Amino acid sequence: MELSISSCSYFKIPINSTPSRIQCRSKLPSCSFVNFSKNISSSAGLHTHKFSPSNPSTISHTRHSIWACSKVDAAGTDPRLNKFSQYRDAFWRFLRPHTIRGTTLGSLSLVVRALIENPNLIKWSLLLKAFSGLLALICGNGYIVGINQIYDVGIDKVNKPYLPIAAGDLSEKSAWILVLMLAASGLLIVGLNFGPFITSLYCLGLFLGTIYSVPPFRMKRFAVVAFLIIATVRGFLLNYGVYYATRAALGLTFEWSSPVAFITTFVTLFALVIAITKDLPDVEGDRKFQISTLATKLGVRNIALLGSGLLLINYIGSVLAAIYMPQAFKRSLMIPSHVILALGLTFQAWVLERANYSKEAISDFYRFIWNLFYAEYILFPFI
Repeated sequence: MELSISSCSYFKIPINSTPSRIQCRSKLPSCSFVNFSKNISSSAGLHTHKFSPSNPSTISHTRHSIWACSKVDAAGTDPRLNKFSQYRDAFWRFLRPHTIRGTTLGSLSLVVRALIENPNLIKWSLLLKAFSGLLALICGNGYIVGINQIYDVGIDKVNKPYLPIAAGDLSEKSAWILVLMLAASGLLIVGLNFGPFITSLYCLGLFLGTIYSVPPFRMKRFAVVAFLIIATVRGFLLNYGVYYATRAALGLTFEWSSPVAFITTFVTLFALVIAITKDLPDVEGDRKFQISTLATKLGVRNIALLGSGLLLINYIGSVLAAIYMPQAFKRSLMIPSHVILALGLTFQAWVLERANYSKEAISDFYRFIWNLFYAEYILFPFI
């Protein structure tokens, strides 16, 4: 008699006179019925016991042990829960969390600013509307980044193998179902709650996100057009649309305020920098698939310096706005905060230079740019 143990705890116990097999496919680290093998190698660290096929109690104990093993996995959890957890993780990665954070912070920041400007009009009933607007923005964001992943699978296998479609954690069919549901849900929410003008802006954002990725347009092939689309959607449309919708919900007509004009200009230029620098970690895959970006044309170092220079212009402009428009901005917060952020950017660019623009350093630099983006929206309601 032999006992063979595989990595998934698959037990095979042939009996000398009977070619039948007793199997347990569970991932339990141990099962109580291992003690009825006839001959077990001492190297397995188990004791040898006698097993009599004619003993009914032993056979009954064996059957119950096998049944128990088949019902429980190694962690003692339901496999259906594990499958759901894996799908949830794939869906979250599919939504690109760093872009959701930017969208969420941006919309909340603009809503808070509009309420600070009109505190006498604040009503609890606006909370549900604000939440529905945020949900619609997240749906739109998910559609745009999702459709990009569907058409970029080959590139992502080189540049971003951790993304769910490229990693094989999410099928293309499931991805299509998700993006269509996200687009339809977002349109439905906006159409029912925010009127025709905001709905038209929302549709424009979805359209620009579509032609960015989908053939035959695939505007991401053209560097200038690509970063203009990103700057328009993430910069102008988001800020203008959210502020317009918030004022409309308060019963006010749209009117630019100095802070809102500032943040819209600031973030539009910032989104331009994100559009330029997002290709820095992806140069290898873009060259392989003949995707023309500024990083592939001008080189990683030049684009990193260009992006840093544009952001420094943003920060210098912020300081000057506070100096020359004291009635619109709080100098005590706006000036030191933007000086600190500019110094942080300069230091990170220096670190990138010292690392000789390695792939890891480039990824860290790009993440730092997104952190600066978040920081600006966090500061905005208070400046």
